[in-house]
Amino acid sequence: MWVSPAYAQASGQGFQIVSILPLILIFVIMYFLLIRPQQKKLKAHKAMVASLKRNDRVVTQGGLIGRISRVTDHEVEIEIAPEVKVMAVRATIAQVVDAENQD
Repeated sequence: MWVSPAYAQASGQGFQIVSILPLILIFVIMYFLLIRPQQKKLKAHKAMVASLKRNDRVVTQGGLIGRISRVTDHEVEIEIAPEVKVMAVRATIAQVVDAENQD
């Protein structure tokens, strides 16, 4: 054998923090670019859904636009035309177009 046993054992010096530093750096970058903005967006959507009230003009994720005529715990009744009402799950409301009462 050409390599002495002592020299061969010295090459495996054990775990070094420098070897894991790039992985930590990648995780930090991913957190600030992807995870944190999504958490903020989710928090804002939950607050908007919690504040829904009667006569708010809303847009659903399916594209329906109408006024809320009734609000329950998990659903809202949306009037999309005179005397035409549909039920929608509260979480499917994409945005409130205007929160003021306009009749």
